[in-house]
Amino acid sequence: MQQEQEKTRGHLAARPKPTGESSAPVGLHPLELDIQRDGFLYVPQGYQPTHPMPLVLMLHGAGGTAHGTLSYFLPSIEQIDFLLLVPQSRQQTWDAIEHGTGVYNADVSFIERALEQTFSRYAVDASLLAIGGFSDGASYALSLGLMNGDLFNHIIAFSPGFLSPLYTEGKPRIFISHGRQDPVLPIDRCSRKIVPLLQHNNYDIHYHEFDGMHAVPLDIIHEAWRWFLDGYIPI
Repeated sequence: MQQEQEKTRGHLAARPKPTGESSAPVGLHPLELDIQRDGFLYVPQGYQPTHPMPLVLMLHGAGGTAHGTLSYFLPSIEQIDFLLLVPQSRQQTWDAIEHGTGVYNADVSFIERALEQTFSRYAVDASLLAIGGFSDGASYALSLGLMNGDLFNHIIAFSPGFLSPLYTEGKPRIFISHGRQDPVLPIDRCSRKIVPLLQHNNYDIHYHEFDGMHAVPLDIIHEAWRWFLDGYIPI
């Protein structure tokens, strides 16, 4: 019974639909789901409602914002065909980090609403659906992604600190990067512990250590997108 109750926490029920609204706008626009802590959706100019497109849900780090996250990633995706959904946490960081591991409540609810809205308006390729993040956002993306591997088939974690799933579902492919000189989340007690644990549990891991600090270099971002879109051919 307890295990079944845990599986209702952190579970995302939203699922892509075959086609999107014919009038759904392209470009960058706010979600308009919250007045103070909202988020954004970027839709490439080449999007067509009859042709499902890959989607990446990207989560910001502690103290970060959806707008700040866009400044990292928009320059790298303007020539790439996928939707980028960037929600904002309800507080300064994500609930399982703000209130302790195992607390998946308000942020999961907001992410659910953002996904439901996006799936209702846009055609999303269910075979190429990723959750990702940087720093605290990477830790949250890893944890939530492992619990929702039946929805997210890819996880992208830039400099994660830990993982704390309540349960696991499916076997999503995982990309992890981390700077060897990271002073905020030191690599030895973070990714160098996370990666072997995931490999021991038979997850397909693409791991890249780089010379750098607590950041997401542009070449690492491009590498993550190539990994995510490997084999993808737009219709």
